Amino acid sequence: MSCTSVSSFTASLFVPSKSSSFSNHKRRFIQCSLGGAVVEPKALAEPLLLNAVRGQDVERPPVWLMRQAGRYMKSYQIICEKYPSFRERSENVDLVVEISLQPWNVFKPDGVILFSDILTPLSGMNIPFDIIKGKGPVIFDPIATAADVDQVREFSPEGSVPYVGEALTILKKEVDNKAAVLGFVGAPFTLASYVVEGGSSKNFTKIKKLAFSQPKVLHSLLQKFATSMTKYIRYQADNGAQSVQIFDSWATELSPVDFEEFSLPYLKQIVDAVKQTHPDLPLILYASGSGGLLERLALTGVDVVSLDWTVDMAEGRKRLGHDIAVQGNVDPGVLFGSKDFITNRIHDTVTKAGKGKHILNLGHGIKVGTPEENVAHFFEVAKAIRY
Repeated sequence: MSCTSVSSFTASLFVPSKSSSFSNHKRRFIQCSLGGAVVEPKALAEPLLLNAVRGQDVERPPVWLMRQAGRYMKSYQIICEKYPSFRERSENVDLVVEISLQPWNVFKPDGVILFSDILTPLSGMNIPFDIIKGKGPVIFDPIATAADVDQVREFSPEGSVPYVGEALTILKKEVDNKAAVLGFVGAPFTLASYVVEGGSSKNFTKIKKLAFSQPKVLHSLLQKFATSMTKYIRYQADNGAQSVQIFDSWATELSPVDFEEFSLPYLKQIVDAVKQTHPDLPLILYASGSGGLLERLALTGVDVVSLDWTVDMAEGRKRLGHDIAVQGNVDPGVLFGSKDFITNRIHDTVTKAGKGKHILNLGHGIKVGTPEENVAHFFEVAKAIRY
């Protein structure tokens, strides 16, 4: 298969086959009194991203980019000048909506992701924190003992982060099914890493010390996060999120055998529980540096595994199999290259991913300083691709 570009984008309605579970979306016609027929007004078709994940016939891969709303955009920088606190920007409904829609208004991606942070639930779990410019996340009282874990409350999204639900509801209305609204959460091990380490870490010695010397304490904390993130995913879905991405950014610091003890069971628990109440909600799992764990990521039961750029897309597809969708995985650094270079890498990635069940994305978030015009070029090329 090769990828070809066309000069303009023509949207086409998805018409399911008789065997499709979405057969209620058949086109119907109304006979006009003056002769001829017109298509009856109908509910909007599902967004391209959802159709692609579910294995429907799509004309191109959907595209969105991690951190597509962020510091590389001039419009976001202006907001930062007025509202320097990240938490204020991410916990104010109007600001969350405005920032989330900035890339949608400019690039029209196929996924519009909520502007938030994986640590947003922590305050509602009795874990005080802040995100400080130039330093990143800071946990004021890191967790180290069983007594500390006992003080952690299970998360109630409705009471703790009502602004998330309000923002998602507005985004769903604003985007109007022309793209999928995406929510996201942090995975239990990654959240535990932050609250045990006290913030970001290079060596993860504190979380590993807890895991290997007091595993029961860590398991107790992981269970609270698993229960809480299950609630959070359901809450996001009930308020407008059409797909939710789970970030297990630090799980790849674990060896395979430790991943199977401290991450995999809790991810699987979340997926199983969410699928019981929201069986049609696509779940995406991303873990940076996950080349050594790909097959294990698929065991979680998610619908999509998001690959980082250190994995060859063709090899990733082969290892995961074609029953599961993939996302990714252009190196974010490519966006600092020439437009021709960017174009070639996009086509290479799409070709290796093969037709269908692929969401085009980066292998990580857009980097600070990325030229905005190069991001625009990425979307232009991506949306012109035809299988």
